[in-house]
Amino acid sequence: MHNNPFYTKHYNTPHETAPFHEILLEDYEPAMMEGIRQDEAFIQSIIDNPEAPTFDNTIAVTTPDDLLERVTKVFFNLLSAETNDEMDALAQKMSPILTEHANNIMFNKRYFERVKAVYEQYHPTEDTKGPSPRPLTPEEATLLEKAYDGFIRAGVALDDTQQTRLREINNEMSMLTLQFSQNNLKETNAYKLHITDEKDLSGLPDSAREAAALAAKEHGKEGWLFTLHAPSYGPFITYADNRELRRQMYMAKNTICIKQNEYNNEAIVQRIVNLRRERAQMLGYKTFADYVLKERMAENADNVYHLMNQLLDAYMTPARKELKEIEEMARKTEGDDFALQPWDFSYYGHKLKMERYNIDAEMLRPYLELSRVKEGVFGLATRLYGITFRENKDIPVYHPDVQAFEVLDQDGSFLAVLYTDFHPRKGKQSGAWMTSYKEQWIGPEDNCPDPKDPSLWKNSRPHVSLVMNFTKPTETKPALLTLAEVETFLHEFGHALHGIFANSRFASLSGTNVYWDFVELPSQLMENFAVEPDFLNTFARHYQTGEPIPQEYIDRIIASRNFQVAYACIRQVSFGLLDMAYYTLSEPFEADIRTFEHEAWKRAQLFEEVPGTCTTVQFGHIISGGYAAGYYSYKWAEVLDADAFSLFKQNGIFDRATAQRFRDEVLSRGGTEHPMTLYKRFRGQEPTIDALLKRNGIKK
Repeated sequence: MHNNPFYTKHYNTPHETAPFHEILLEDYEPAMMEGIRQDEAFIQSIIDNPEAPTFDNTIAVTTPDDLLERVTKVFFNLLSAETNDEMDALAQKMSPILTEHANNIMFNKRYFERVKAVYEQYHPTEDTKGPSPRPLTPEEATLLEKAYDGFIRAGVALDDTQQTRLREINNEMSMLTLQFSQNNLKETNAYKLHITDEKDLSGLPDSAREAAALAAKEHGKEGWLFTLHAPSYGPFITYADNRELRRQMYMAKNTICIKQNEYNNEAIVQRIVNLRRERAQMLGYKTFADYVLKERMAENADNVYHLMNQLLDAYMTPARKELKEIEEMARKTEGDDFALQPWDFSYYGHKLKMERYNIDAEMLRPYLELSRVKEGVFGLATRLYGITFRENKDIPVYHPDVQAFEVLDQDGSFLAVLYTDFHPRKGKQSGAWMTSYKEQWIGPEDNCPDPKDPSLWKNSRPHVSLVMNFTKPTETKPALLTLAEVETFLHEFGHALHGIFANSRFASLSGTNVYWDFVELPSQLMENFAVEPDFLNTFARHYQTGEPIPQEYIDRIIASRNFQVAYACIRQVSFGLLDMAYYTLSEPFEADIRTFEHEAWKRAQLFEEVPGTCTTVQFGHIISGGYAAGYYSYKWAEVLDADAFSLFKQNGIFDRATAQRFRDEVLSRGGTEHPMTLYKRFRGQEPTIDALLKRNGIKK
């Protein structure tokens, strides 16, 4: 008889990690349904408590390690990292059920009345004044605010008719966002460029050829197979001499989910944008952006546009200059009437970079072997924070590619579990992300002799996962990365540190549970190390000879670090403008998506629009992900990270005191206080855009 592993609260695994080796597909649904039942019973016990509502008996009585949390963490993380048709079908079945459960909690007026009673004890009016309650810590005060605001923002104050409509919106949104992501993944997987004539590989480096040959072999084909996944698409669009094939790849990539087939996302996008607007307006906001930005550092759309306009003013002229230089480079070989197209940009940009700096991603690959890069990134954390990483092969993993590590603090105590999952595969979404299978929290365990005595509480440590899509090893070479992939590793590792160092009482405030426009600070701060010689020299060695990366290569990396930086900035701003255009709408969205997209970001476009292409329909960040009305966060956080890293540069990039302050004031604090409060404690001042302009060479 198979026992459903989710029903065992304390897994018989190291650090009670998820028992992936025991979980069957049929375990998920009953565990979710039982988790919903337990949730409902737990909330009812709070409502039925005969004692007067207090912070301790109403707000702080969370169950951070409950069944529903455990099973949904595993299921939805694997839905992104290791899915299949059966998982997708189950997600479509369970998503509306889970959404309805969330609705039932947030629309429960009796539950809200207790929360409101506690809130009014700490925010009394003339009508609600009573005896002074016990003082709250800053973290407790934040939790109370979030609990109360969460109910209000969910619609608990609406009348029954409005709540019925809001339930319908929430249920439909859960299905639409899921369908959007599934369409994107399926159409990405569906395209393959099959090459059988070796002359069509002209210009491509050996690494790309070998990877394509391996892909063809895996699919039972002769020749070479290229896909739209980043490790395949990126090198092809950058190196392939065959312009027509570059165009084909570009068009395939940029027409995902816009073709008139079963994966078309146009109607889904229109519906999602309208449902978000309708939901925000029901809750008293003019636009969805107003609703979202109320809980962001930016606070309102005017501040978002102020930042993007600052960036446009500073970067647009140099970006046009960068594009003109690439066009001139192309015309040297193609003739004066050559018209540069988007599928030419990376190709001729690479040639210009080689001419100017004699540096190329392929030149660096032999020195960036994945296992050494991993040692370097882990070693950086050791040098900054004193933590160490120890692989534990007894910890179950969900795929043979995945490794599991114990993270130990400088005193040897256990800090976290870290999973790493580096390579693309069929059931894995594209991109790179950090997630968690268990949040950190501090509280009494089930058998605690005195649950009210904090000295007896357990600090329950997190289980964090890094998921990426790096260049795979081939039959003749290990996984050799580009410098851009190293930067991606550092970026996601910064998110992981935010989770690893979490030290909050409440799981909902720990780790990366912070404002969206603050969450990218730890990740983008880590990217800065990628071009620091003192860091590169700790691990960058030739995978065959063991020779360290030549100093001249490092010099060229540093000299070229701002190559096309303005173009890259404007590209990010264009995405931010597109995002804000959708979510500052106050009227129903009925426009043609391609026309709307063109108008929304035209002041940040450097190329003419290519007919038939569309970004919105595959732009998961702002349509199905958490960045709706928040894509500006990347540039907002870049202002923060440049300002923060300037302190590391000032004190020494490995300065332990600076790193410890960043850990104490930012990484370990999660969302326990307002992010600007935390940042100013670390930095001693509010950030300005100046450090970013100086780092990018825009301002001297």
